[in-house]
Amino acid sequence: MIRFLQTPGPIKKIILSGILLVICAAMVIAFVPGGLASSIGIGGLAQGVIAQVGGEEITTDQVNRTLDSMIKQQFPQAGAQANMLRPYFSQRALDQLINQKVILVEAGRLGLRATDDEVRDEIQHGKYSSYFYPEGKFVGTEQYQSMLSNANLTPQSFESSIKEEILITKLMNLIAGSANVSDLDVHREFEQRNVKVKFDYAVLTRDQILKTIHPGDAELKAFYDASKARYINAIPEQRKARYALIDSAKVEAKTEVTHAELESYYNQHRDEFREPEQVNVRHILIKTPPAGADGKPDQKGVEEARAKAADILKQLKGGAKFEDLAKKYSDDPGSAANGGSLGWIGKGRTVPEFEKAAFSVAKGGTSDLVQSSYGFHIIHVDDKKEAGLKTVDEVKAQIEPVLKQQRVAQAVDRQARELLADAKKAGLDKAAAAKGIQVVTTDFFSRSDSLPGIGNSPQFAEAVFGASEKAPLDQVQISQGTVVYELLGTKPAATPSYDEIRSRVETDFKDERSSSLLGQKTQQLSDRAKAGHDLKKAAKEAGATVKTSDFVAHDGQVPDLGSMQGPASVAFTMKPGEISGPIQGAGNGIVLSVDDVQEPTPETFVAKQDEIRDSLRGRKQEELFTIFVSNLRDQMQKSGKIKMSQDEMKKLSGSQSREEGE
Repeated sequence: MIRFLQTPGPIKKIILSGILLVICAAMVIAFVPGGLASSIGIGGLAQGVIAQVGGEEITTDQVNRTLDSMIKQQFPQAGAQANMLRPYFSQRALDQLINQKVILVEAGRLGLRATDDEVRDEIQHGKYSSYFYPEGKFVGTEQYQSMLSNANLTPQSFESSIKEEILITKLMNLIAGSANVSDLDVHREFEQRNVKVKFDYAVLTRDQILKTIHPGDAELKAFYDASKARYINAIPEQRKARYALIDSAKVEAKTEVTHAELESYYNQHRDEFREPEQVNVRHILIKTPPAGADGKPDQKGVEEARAKAADILKQLKGGAKFEDLAKKYSDDPGSAANGGSLGWIGKGRTVPEFEKAAFSVAKGGTSDLVQSSYGFHIIHVDDKKEAGLKTVDEVKAQIEPVLKQQRVAQAVDRQARELLADAKKAGLDKAAAAKGIQVVTTDFFSRSDSLPGIGNSPQFAEAVFGASEKAPLDQVQISQGTVVYELLGTKPAATPSYDEIRSRVETDFKDERSSSLLGQKTQQLSDRAKAGHDLKKAAKEAGATVKTSDFVAHDGQVPDLGSMQGPASVAFTMKPGEISGPIQGAGNGIVLSVDDVQEPTPETFVAKQDEIRDSLRGRKQEELFTIFVSNLRDQMQKSGKIKMSQDEMKKLSGSQSREEGE
């Protein structure tokens, strides 16, 4: 468990699914293009291990978790459709994990290490700080563990992933840290970013074109016959089922936790409710400079920090208020605004030097200078608590939901098993009626359909669509409880006749025809405008709308045109008065004529050149590191240090094929 410096504040309900579920996916960019088809050696690996990189194993479970994380990150609203995306991400997921292991193996070979102090600093001040240190205050050990548990992580696995991130960064800095950017590159990038253009642009919309397209049945039928391949299995597989839901919410409403049960749980888990010795402290932190490339801090900076801290201590001894000096001088932004207060902290929560001083100072006392890896601290103890055991009444609110959840889960499982057993003997309708449970009989439905009482349930759909015809009654756990179900019938995926899919055929026909006509008409508009050197006149003749942009830069957006980094970027290569060729933008056909070009001033270049240089250097470092990882992976593959399990690969691809076929 990481020993944090900050104190636990009020527990906040912070949802980490957005970032914690994708830790593995965010760890390493897939530096090497390509996928599983690359020349990776095939070797005999343990069951459940899909790859081995330099002796480091990658399990099929890890690939599936990374795959799930990728999909959740990029398609958070995918819902039941998520399974359809798995085949497109499986190669990326495995490739990414292999690249990650390649980097970590090389980092280890070079002797790079990530210390616990570095992990602490990353969590407290890096990208995770807003989750675990909101407003600079640690959320507390229990909340920290709970938040990680909600994301299916343990403190150990999470902190291990942070160490890996740090190692990857260190290796990248070692390999690509010396990347340089020339003055000419900086100036070119500056001009590209800061030149602005103003232009007139004529807009032909797809809606205008669509209004002119009125296909007849013969034309649509011919289109359908020519495009039959796109409609193969356009009617998805469907299934019909009967089911009864044991609703967790209804069971919970009837479930009570007795005082005897609370006491029993309390007595079995007493150690969890022991309160360690705690101190309520304030501190003033004067940071010391970080270690340089040689691993040693700048001694002059350390002495300057020591002198500043000593002067503050002298002011305190002279009668100055601790809170006032903390607000004025402390380098810990999380506590400075609160007069240096860290609140209550227990042992094992802070760096050793801080802890030793905090617990040795008497109530109301102030320490001398305390040096830690963060800098120099001055610690004041506001109050102290001896170790003790919380009473059952004090922890009732903590225990009751746990016990209730356990009892509900047991009751739902028991009722579902009873219902299933009875239904197998007497039929689902009769068994459910005896228990006062409603039975739902569906029409034929597809995987993505919403069903009465259970909505769009991926778990139910997976169970029903995975069942074979004439399969016996079965049960499946879903988010609302447990469903006992039986499969009544199946309809395989089918290719619809023209009559069945006429409306879709008409839509597809209009889309294709409108795209083609829009391109033709935009080209004609451009040709006419260039021939007459007059965009507005040509636009009027073509029925196009003419608009005028503001001055816009490369990263700007223009209504009806969209991003200036797309096809519209041609405007930055044109001179005033020039007319463009046809441009496709935001579903429209565009022709533009440049009115004016605004060049940036030399003063702007002076102000922005450092920022641009840093940006270009970062881009170049990524490119260099990509090449390095690609070469390193090639070498490891050729030397047999990357091995793959053919059996596990078949399992992975096989499961995805089944999901596609269902």
